Amino acid sequence: MRLKASFIAVMFGVLSTTAATIALSAPQVLKIVTHSPLSGAQSTTGETIKFGTQLAVDDFGKILEPYNAKLVLQAEDDQSNPTVGVANANRLIGDASVIGIIGHFNSGVAMATTEVYAKANLVMISPANTNPKITERASTSKIANRVCGRDDVQGPAAQSFMSSHLKAKKIYVINDKTAYGSGLAQEFEKASRKAGVQVLLSTGVDEKETDFSSILNRAVIEKPDVIFFGGIYSQGGLLLKQMRQKHIESVLLGGDGLDSAELQTIAGAANIRNVYFTSVAMPLNQLPKAKSFIETYKTKFKKSPDGFAVASYDAAHALILATAESLKAKKGQAVDRADIAANVRKVNFEGLTGTIAFDNKGDIKAARYVVIEAGATPAQNKTAAVITK
Repeated sequence: MRLKASFIAVMFGVLSTTAATIALSAPQVLKIVTHSPLSGAQSTTGETIKFGTQLAVDDFGKILEPYNAKLVLQAEDDQSNPTVGVANANRLIGDASVIGIIGHFNSGVAMATTEVYAKANLVMISPANTNPKITERASTSKIANRVCGRDDVQGPAAQSFMSSHLKAKKIYVINDKTAYGSGLAQEFEKASRKAGVQVLLSTGVDEKETDFSSILNRAVIEKPDVIFFGGIYSQGGLLLKQMRQKHIESVLLGGDGLDSAELQTIAGAANIRNVYFTSVAMPLNQLPKAKSFIETYKTKFKKSPDGFAVASYDAAHALILATAESLKAKKGQAVDRADIAANVRKVNFEGLTGTIAFDNKGDIKAARYVVIEAGATPAQNKTAAVITK
């Protein structure tokens, strides 16, 4: 009996050792997290960030397989709210499997969350955050990056287009009081005043405001050539609708916050005339390399992508390449977030939106801005100008 017992013990020991070996050789699961609004008025764009990133995980996740790693996507809803974003960020930094963040959509949310990410060396690559401060703060300088341009270039670009193409002499400047909207409007207004344009009104409105009567009643009398709106399509669409209801035919000009198919839905197709917006997300017809991406996106998600989806794809691609380099150096051991963050600044490849390479601040080296003339439907949008800086 003792012999049998010893034999059984040995057998269990072998089985136990084998099981341990299998467990150790199983791939480590690594997570790319998208952090964007998945509920509320801005969820349409937040969802495109998620879907664009998912396709990058599908296409490039295999790059990590030789290093015994499996890549998955985890989508987080920041609700366009800095408080929610920070709460999520504090949870995410405690999950060792999270290798980086693709997001946010709102600069105000990113300003708050990057302070949390930086505590854990968790890198962020944004497809949409344009406020200059995102990459200018010492506290987040090692982890904050973006594949899009900055408002201190986008604002003057919008002003240049306004003066050269629209010949505007007197304007209104309105912003939604967020870090994004106020920052963009400020840069636009500064460039406008420098160019000698008369600013009849410069004001902010709460980002949840839905009634613009007080401003538009004044516009009925003063008849500005252009009303510039620094804010998001959910509010910009309402502003445009109310402009046309009051028979105000001024041009509505804005930034990339207006870049959404929802703009036409909210404003109403009949009201879409004399509407322009600058964008850091290139129109899909300006991205010949994105043809396959567009087809795959439509097939998989039963929806059409936008420029932010493609930018998210490139951002995630950069993060995956940086992670692969880190795993290679570590010989497949546990990931090192600080190492990944450092490697992001070293990537250099041709993405769907152009060359993806970052400067020492985390800004993309070659940013492109496009001016779009909005049509009655998104499919009828036209490219009015392309500016590379």
